[in-house]
Amino acid sequence: MKELEQKWTKDIAALLVGKKITKVRYMTEAERDEIGWCGRPIVILLDDGTALYPSRDDEGNDAGAIFTNNDSLSTIPVF
Repeated sequence: MKELEQKWTKDIAALLVGKKITKVRYMTEAERDEIGWCGRPIVILLDDGTALYPSRDDEGNDAGAIFTNNDSLSTIPVF
């Protein structure tokens, strides 16, 4: 399991480290409908065109919230 975690950490770091967030928005209704979700999560766009959006689980069963360690915004909600 440790080796699998290390592999995922390396792959995720390659995707994210050094990138710049260029835009933050909520998923559009059309995007939500295209993937068959009920909720619309936040979408974080990076400078290389990568889009990040939270899912309820690994299988992509619906939109997910993001929790933070910031007291003024502890949860980024789903709409």
